[in-house]
Amino acid sequence: MTAYPPLDVVTLGEAMAMFVAAETGDLAEVENFTKRIAGAELNVAIGLARLGLSVGWVSRVGNDSFGRFTLQQLQKEGINARQVSVDGHFPTGFQLKSKNTDGTDPIVEYFRKGSAASHLSTADFNRDYFACARHLHLSGVAAALSPQSLELCHFAAQEMRAMGKTISFDPNLRPVLWPSQQVMIDQLNKLAYAADWVLPGLKEGQILTGQSTAEGIADFYLERGVQAVIIKTGPDGAWYKTAAGDRATVPAVKVTNVVDTVGAGDGFAVGTLSALLEGKTLKQAVQRGNKIGSLAIQTIGDSEGLPTRATLAE
Repeated sequence: MTAYPPLDVVTLGEAMAMFVAAETGDLAEVENFTKRIAGAELNVAIGLARLGLSVGWVSRVGNDSFGRFTLQQLQKEGINARQVSVDGHFPTGFQLKSKNTDGTDPIVEYFRKGSAASHLSTADFNRDYFACARHLHLSGVAAALSPQSLELCHFAAQEMRAMGKTISFDPNLRPVLWPSQQVMIDQLNKLAYAADWVLPGLKEGQILTGQSTAEGIADFYLERGVQAVIIKTGPDGAWYKTAAGDRATVPAVKVTNVVDTVGAGDGFAVGTLSALLEGKTLKQAVQRGNKIGSLAIQTIGDSEGLPTRATLAE
């Protein structure tokens, strides 16, 4: 049996090379781009690692320059990549992202169909590796990549639950990747029911539960065994409710200079999960989530604004 180091968190998903436009305007007319790394679950892994947590990331990359770039970034961020495999048959995905200066969401074009990561499957579940982690974080993006990747997400949740680990789930809705909205709702809710902590945005929760209010969304999941539901409410901050009935609104951190809105939810997850894993109260965790989410939207790139422990302390 291979010995693996203890991990605070393990997560799985797809990394993509991301080309961010250097100037505003139609992507067809942009001539200069900056290469960065992207991927919802990877953003969370990077943010947690920067805060000093030991993080493992499970994925597949292509045997290409984008795959090598991904592995270099994992090493740079101190993320355990022992369960990232290099696939000689399928490529690493990439994306193009526009530059906006008015605070609106940028345009993102994905080139990920048939990517190496979309071929993730239960064959990528190394029980000994996952058992070394005390927490599993899942996102709806990995679940949407392919039927076999979805099966891996369900299997990982089932096995980690059986091992007594805690689980968090961020729905991260990507409707275009699903065969239908109902399939998306059914499958993502099944993953949510397996989690201790569920972190939807308000609109995501409305779609997934059919409930119109934050409390209705929370009760929907709490009645199915979830321990806490933390709902991102945009400019208002966040609202949470626990199985014990505790609830609170946590005000947002006001930002006057919004540079790039992509990655805000991942930043929120980084703050909330890191604090909970450190034993902070849920209110303290959500406050940190709001803080890091606010930092994430003040820089270009999905993870560039995620702070180190020293930066967060400042």
